[in-house]
Amino acid sequence: MGVLDGKGAIVTGGSRGIGRAIVQRLVADGARVVFSYREDEAAAKLVAEHCAGRATPVRADVGVDADVDALFAAADDLLDGLDILVNNAAVVHTAPIAEVSAEDYDRVMAVNTRGVFRALQHAARRMRDGGRIVTISTANTVLAVPGVAVYAASKAAVEQFTRVAARELGGRGITVNTVSPGATDTDLLRSANSADSLERIRALSPLGRLGEPADVADVVAFLVGPDGRWMTGQNLRAAGGII
Repeated sequence: MGVLDGKGAIVTGGSRGIGRAIVQRLVADGARVVFSYREDEAAAKLVAEHCAGRATPVRADVGVDADVDALFAAADDLLDGLDILVNNAAVVHTAPIAEVSAEDYDRVMAVNTRGVFRALQHAARRMRDGGRIVTISTANTVLAVPGVAVYAASKAAVEQFTRVAARELGGRGITVNTVSPGATDTDLLRSANSADSLERIRALSPLGRLGEPADVADVVAFLVGPDGRWMTGQNLRAAGGII
């Protein structure tokens, strides 16, 4: 038996990278998962196939209120109840402050901040007592890097949502925590960095390597499982010691 047998979970942005690893780990631990994807239907179907029918993809852009509503409505039909929410979906826009357009600013905030807030609202209304909520942030809320002002700010807001939600939902036994990855070896990281940059990033960690999506998924699994019952309102930096 898995430690999450009988649990229903929603994971946003579950078709690639860290999100995919989280979906696969929750399924391996026994949960049934509904996960969102925005564009890559083929990748989402591959995740579902890998999970042998225990994970169901739902197309949803979490930067659109109606899509978030539809995601949770679909989960109502697909799951016996909601016990776990992992807010993972995010977009990254890198540019100096002077060059960020209003459109880019609004898009990052819509997905990374408003989308997370809307998901928290839905979870607060329908999650079963004793549930688990995890929001994925970033080490960049502490490690300032040129070009990430809007992204880091959007995630800093998410960290504050998490702390407040932990206070508001604790009376129902619901824990709310943040996991902040550092440099994690995903397609997104590799597309945004040269080979030389990746070597410099590796050198920042005392462990001498990039993170793997599974490294982050394992921390999430701890928080949503029975061993994480006494952790709430916390930010676990799964960043290989770069901070």
